[in-house]
Amino acid sequence: MVVFNRTAAHNLDVSIPLARTGLDPLISDIGYLSKVVAGGEAMVSSGFERIKRGFDVFFAGAALLFLSPLILLATAFIRLESAGSVFYKQERIGLNRRSSDRRGNSAPGFNGTDRRNRNDRRKNIHAGKPFHIYKLRTMSLDAEKAGPTLSSKNDPRITRVGHLLRRTRIDEIPQFINVIRGDMSIVGPRPERSFFINQVRQEVPEFPLRLKVKPGITGLAQVEDGYTETVEQMTGKLYYDLKYISRLSLPQEIRILFKTISVVITGKGAC
Repeated sequence: MVVFNRTAAHNLDVSIPLARTGLDPLISDIGYLSKVVAGGEAMVSSGFERIKRGFDVFFAGAALLFLSPLILLATAFIRLESAGSVFYKQERIGLNRRSSDRRGNSAPGFNGTDRRNRNDRRKNIHAGKPFHIYKLRTMSLDAEKAGPTLSSKNDPRITRVGHLLRRTRIDEIPQFINVIRGDMSIVGPRPERSFFINQVRQEVPEFPLRLKVKPGITGLAQVEDGYTETVEQMTGKLYYDLKYISRLSLPQEIRILFKTISVVITGKGAC
């Protein structure tokens, strides 16, 4: 459970160097990192962005080609267990370009504060670009008949085949299509739904800052903290997402990729 200290979060000395060490997942550190990210100190060169995009396209294309037999096998098992589509798509929120291109860092929700009164907020506000994420279906067809719900361990909505696909991360393979399309990257914060983004930002206005970069299939928060089962955990993962954005670099991308391999092999954090 993340400990919130709103006063500390908004009275941080932004002159503290980016190389500050010993960060803990507390709201004071979220406040510090949010100021770094919103202030632009975390932005990287266009050269890094081109290298990252080139790697994304090459890796995603190769992965889809190499793993296509595994996709076919998984779709066959899904079809045998239950009727309905073997693939699943859902709207998620992606990269926010307006924060830098149109409105700058003064946009509400991107400077650590939200100047609008809560009564004036629209019910569904997000600054990122919506897109449809693709996955192999791991839940029953009526999984969300009662409304948006986060998955959890021993979730009765997950099918037997679905448990295997989630544990091995095979259900994530179709997201390489999203990477090739440019909706996602291989590494980045997990894309969330507008419903949950708006829930979290009511208490933590800094949450939309994670939209400053493309969402990813894997990322620092995913390899460190596994699946998100509650809104509180989503808030806690904000620390890792902002830490990732504030330290964008090729070495960090490589470390996350190697740690992802370990997570996939061990099944850490799966549900």
